[in-house]
Amino acid sequence: MKRSILSVSSVAVALVSALVLSAAAFGLCVFDSGTAAPEGVSDVLSKRGSSGSEVTAIQKKLKNWGYYKGSVDGIYGKLTEEAVRYFQRTNGLVVDGIAGKNTLNAMGIMSSSSSVASAASSGDINLLARAIYGEARGEPYTGQVAVGAVILNRVHDSRFPKTVAGVVYQSGAFDVVADGQIDLSPDSTAYRAARDAMNGWDPTYGCLYYYNPRTATNKWIRSLPVSVTIGNHVFCKGT
Repeated sequence: MKRSILSVSSVAVALVSALVLSAAAFGLCVFDSGTAAPEGVSDVLSKRGSSGSEVTAIQKKLKNWGYYKGSVDGIYGKLTEEAVRYFQRTNGLVVDGIAGKNTLNAMGIMSSSSSVASAASSGDINLLARAIYGEARGEPYTGQVAVGAVILNRVHDSRFPKTVAGVVYQSGAFDVVADGQIDLSPDSTAYRAARDAMNGWDPTYGCLYYYNPRTATNKWIRSLPVSVTIGNHVFCKGT
């Protein structure tokens, strides 16, 4: 009887060893289910074929911002995937049509399956709102969001500082800093415009500059090709 038990145990050990070796050969992890994903790899969240409240939130955001033309039905189909790709391409994200962590973060959506960090600190939102209020408080709402988007586009462009504060306070960049209007208290509209810009709405489609053609005297900025006109401002992508 002892020999039979030992024989069975030996066979079991051999089978387990074979499974481990096979798993290793295919790059699988059998025992360590808590191993972290490689750096740069994130969990896939909503994608084509998904459905539910998160997809509905994605569709609502993209429809409000003009990226999505379909119905808000909570189903991640072809039109939703195309709209996500459009949003990603416009906002400098990886264009894969998948609403992963970075894309949801840019939309300002808190994932139902993974906690997504806020797009920016409250300090950034406050400073962005102050810049918007000083530069564009008389402009239509879309124009206010556009000013915020230009500031954020600069943050993501290698030719400019890497923070909202760095861009806003860059020497000679914005008149509101020079004339002190940056210190005015923003209204609720400016804060809302700042949040919409932070959440990825870019009515300028990637522009880095804007000016009022009736008052601007800088010859260089007036020489830039105009991409979008919103209210009293024209927006340019630069050279």
